[in-house]
Amino acid sequence: MRRTAAHRPAPGATWSRRELEQLGRLRDPARIQRFLDAIPYSADHFYRSPRRVLRDRKAHCFDGAVFAAAALRRLGERPAILDMRAVNDDDHVIAIFRRGRTLGAVAKSNFVGLRFREPIFRTLRELVLSYFEDFYNVARQKTLRAYSVPLDLTPFDRLGWETDDAALDVIASRLDSARHIRLLTPEQAAALLSVDERRYTSGLLGSDPDGLYRPKS
Repeated sequence: MRRTAAHRPAPGATWSRRELEQLGRLRDPARIQRFLDAIPYSADHFYRSPRRVLRDRKAHCFDGAVFAAAALRRLGERPAILDMRAVNDDDHVIAIFRRGRTLGAVAKSNFVGLRFREPIFRTLRELVLSYFEDFYNVARQKTLRAYSVPLDLTPFDRLGWETDDAALDVIASRLDSARHIRLLTPEQAAALLSVDERRYTSGLLGSDPDGLYRPKS
C-alpha cells in the first residue's frame, strides 16, 4: 500500500469540476466515513461507481468501499480494497489506509459495527478480526470466515473505475477470485456462540431491512 501523489484524479476518470469540489471536502478518512454514514444504504442489485455514489447519494458496501478508495487516493493513499468472506451471509468489503506502520479502514455497511476502523492495527489480520464479533446475520450466527489479500485498484484505471459503473463488475470479479486467508479452523467455527440480544439489536440500529441477507437455513 504505497502512497501515490495526492489530489490527482485517476487516468481515464471524467469528474466534473463540481464533483471534484465535493470530493475535495473529504479531507481525511473520518470525513469520508461521515459522508458514507450520512447516505442511505443501497439494497440495489447493481454497482455504483464513485461518481454515481456522489450523485445518487446511495451505496452498499462494495460501492462504499470503492468510493472510499477513490477518495483516499486523493489524499495520497494507494486505492485498495479488501474482501471479508462470510458463510451464510453477504461478504463485506472495506477500503484500507495507512498511518505510518498501522492500518485503518473506511466502509459502508447496513450494520453499525462494520464501518470505520481507526488506523491502529499492525496487520491485516488484526484489522479484519476487529470486525469479527459484529459480523453476523439475522439468524444471529457469527459469519466471518476469511479475508482477501488487498486489491490495488490502480491497474483498473484504464477502465475508468472512478466514473464508469461498468468497471465495477470487473473489479468485483477480480476481488472474488483473489486469494483469501482463512481465519477460523472448522472446530472453532463449530463452537461459536450465537450473538446476544444487546449486540444484535444495537448492531442493526438504523439498518434497511431490504438490504439484509436472509439465510436459507
